[in-house]
Amino acid sequence: MTDTNGTSYASAAAVAGLAHEVEALRRAVDPLWQLPGRVDELARLLARVADELADHTARSGPTTAPSWLLLPTDPDDARRLLGELIGWMGQVYLRYSDAAATLPDCWLWHPDLVEELLWLMHAWAAAYQGPNASVALAGDWHDRYRPGVVRRIKTVAGTCSLENHPTRTTASAVPLEQASALIATWWGTHRDRDAPEPTEAHIAEATRRMRGARR
Repeated sequence: MTDTNGTSYASAAAVAGLAHEVEALRRAVDPLWQLPGRVDELARLLARVADELADHTARSGPTTAPSWLLLPTDPDDARRLLGELIGWMGQVYLRYSDAAATLPDCWLWHPDLVEELLWLMHAWAAAYQGPNASVALAGDWHDRYRPGVVRRIKTVAGTCSLENHPTRTTASAVPLEQASALIATWWGTHRDRDAPEPTEAHIAEATRRMRGARR
């Protein structure tokens, strides 16, 4: 549009179109103004998650336990580990009736059972005695770890024994503790060979325990 002096003016339609374009551009740009705030919020969230993860890791206690299956060929190490394990089993593990009822007399002859019991002992120590001991860890030990080990021992060797695989005794004493030195020497020196045969004394002790359990 042009007036009598020759000056051009934008038409109403052109102005309205320009206004629509400006509004559309404003709507497109507005979210960008919020972007710094959202980035800050995300950074705070990630920092909180990192702190929670670090706290959970710290409360989880030690992340390693000695492995019976990968123990160096040193009978002294084997004797020490078995001594610690037997002491803990007598004081803690076999206080639970289901654990005492499912541990076979021949448990020392089962490297996988020794492995299970070793890590369970260290999980207990982390839950109750470690620098990061907590009620949550103790709850996990009672609710998941201990019942899981008891269940696997029962499944793998619950009916095994030193003689003809009879039903085992449910006595709470650690079975065949006197054989630990023999097993430690074999495992620490030449575990790739056959395990030592149970002696007559071992079989007699297992028989005595079974007879006592039937009374």
